Amino acid sequence: MAKVLVVTSGKGGVGKTTTTAALGAALAQRGDKVVVVDFDVGLRNLDLVMGAERRVVFDLINVVQGVAKLPQALIKDKRLENLWLLPASQTRDKDALTEEGVGKVIADLRSRFDWVICDSPAGIERGASMAMRFADEAVIVTNPEVSSVRDSDRIIGMLDSKTVRAEKGERVEKHILITRYDASRAARGEMLTIDDILEILATPLLGIIPESQDVLKASNVGTPVTLSNADGAPARAYMDAAKRLCGENVTMHVPAERRGFMDRLLRRRAA
Repeated sequence: MAKVLVVTSGKGGVGKTTTTAALGAALAQRGDKVVVVDFDVGLRNLDLVMGAERRVVFDLINVVQGVAKLPQALIKDKRLENLWLLPASQTRDKDALTEEGVGKVIADLRSRFDWVICDSPAGIERGASMAMRFADEAVIVTNPEVSSVRDSDRIIGMLDSKTVRAEKGERVEKHILITRYDASRAARGEMLTIDDILEILATPLLGIIPESQDVLKASNVGTPVTLSNADGAPARAYMDAAKRLCGENVTMHVPAERRGFMDRLLRRRAA
């Protein structure tokens, strides 16, 4: 049965689009039929990360409004047989997304694919709520900093209250993906540790993506990081995360840490 997965966060710039492309490519490499959908109407970056910006003719809004049929808007990846992109519009705003229209598109995508991965805009506005509305699972992307984690906590609350599954009394399966993690900085107390983040968010950990120039290089050349440098640490971390999404029991490699920011903060308060 097809799964709808939303990649979301409360804060911008944490790596949602990179994660959507990487997980989509990783799942397609495993043999699943995958479509990645850009819900960031008005900005549209997923097509750039996927290297398909020059191939966009129709977009999500065109399909929602009946201007184009879904097959006309879907862009097949040139590198992976099982991967497609449904781009966002650069010329419209998020108010063009209606719940009825999005619901019909998601239902159609469910019938065609194994995975429907929705790249959400940051924040709690209409675009984000539409991206998560029909989700079965969610990956909450966060950086190891206080503001990012706090905003992620707000998103978790929305997933538990604003989705179709939540309104039916069902559960959206949630996972935390930590990006831009630097073990040495965490050890010096310059960013939150893994334990800090998990204690605050109380949500299972899907993966830890290390800080690396590989991610930036992949985005700049329009290739998911799992394809641009398959042997690099970020690519391996995303591949492991994709395996966990598929139910595989993959060992989580967490760098050794000493006292982190939250531990020091609590000790100062206690003193």
